[in-house]
Amino acid sequence: MRIAIDAMGGDNAPDEIISGALESIEFLSENDELILVGPRAIIEPKLPSSHRREGVISIVEAPEVIEMDEPPVESLRRKVKSSISVLAKLAKRGQTDAVISAGNTGACVAAFQMRMRNLPGVNRPGIAVVFPTFSGPVTICDVGANISCKPINLYQYAVMASMYSKYILGIENPRVGLVSIGSEEAKGNEVVKKTLELIRSDEKMNFIGNIEGREIFEGACDVAICEGFVGNVMLKITEGLVKGLFKAIKHELMQEKIRLAMKFKPIMIRIYKKYDYNEYGGAPLLGVNGTAMICHGSSKSMTIKNAILSSKKYYMGKINDKIVDYLSENPLSNGTNGEQGANGGKSEDKATGSI
Repeated sequence: MRIAIDAMGGDNAPDEIISGALESIEFLSENDELILVGPRAIIEPKLPSSHRREGVISIVEAPEVIEMDEPPVESLRRKVKSSISVLAKLAKRGQTDAVISAGNTGACVAAFQMRMRNLPGVNRPGIAVVFPTFSGPVTICDVGANISCKPINLYQYAVMASMYSKYILGIENPRVGLVSIGSEEAKGNEVVKKTLELIRSDEKMNFIGNIEGREIFEGACDVAICEGFVGNVMLKITEGLVKGLFKAIKHELMQEKIRLAMKFKPIMIRIYKKYDYNEYGGAPLLGVNGTAMICHGSSKSMTIKNAILSSKKYYMGKINDKIVDYLSENPLSNGTNGEQGANGGKSEDKATGSI
């Protein structure tokens, strides 16, 4: 399998990205190849000579970089030789089986969708993130790829995230919940109400109806579906809350006797590891015709290593084939029920997300 990584994407590029690629090698097979995309003059000196030989790590030249704060679509037009643009072109040409980037999320979504196109039956791709909870992992989709959804988009997110939950996380019959402002059917905006009806009409899906945000951490569902705007806000709040809680607990422990604090240290390490997003690596961009992982902008080497391993599991598990098969067998996938959404009419796909 060939896996291409954006060596210049993220706040800690290129050092942490390259380190993550090197760390992943021991977990890969002899037939796997890693492709680092970026300026050769920067990447090559950072690679040990033992890994420069063909078949382990290769470099594809990409002299330009799209910064995290640049407008996605405009930057892709201006910087055609950027690492994200070249990454997407490699996928389009079939020169790589998976792409990974911790760079500008909006640019990644736009480039991957434009070059790789969508899977048959998928209207818009969605970013799926795994939330580790006390009751088990919960897959949330979308967290930033599409901030203006129609019911058919949310229904397809439910299908794709369910396939991911089942075949990657090992949850046999994932419970799907639709994020709303209340569990009652009358709650929510028009898109949520119409989506509720649409998903419910799929008898094969284990749909539990509307859920409130707090229920995600109470074990109410295995898959939570929402618009990218809502999902991204939930993601960022959760990240901040986890960091804040651990900081507060650490502060309180340090106010006690040092021996007591040291007793709690291994427990805190275990808990933090369990709830650390770096353990899950990248977030798959579900719905594109290929394997694409988008990583957090602050990704460290461990994040990249795990993203590489996750991309291989996704590719080898043929998740995209399972998504296409499900949608092709279900008449709801053609969009006749709910495609118009709350506002009606058709709209252009817009990649505006960020994680």
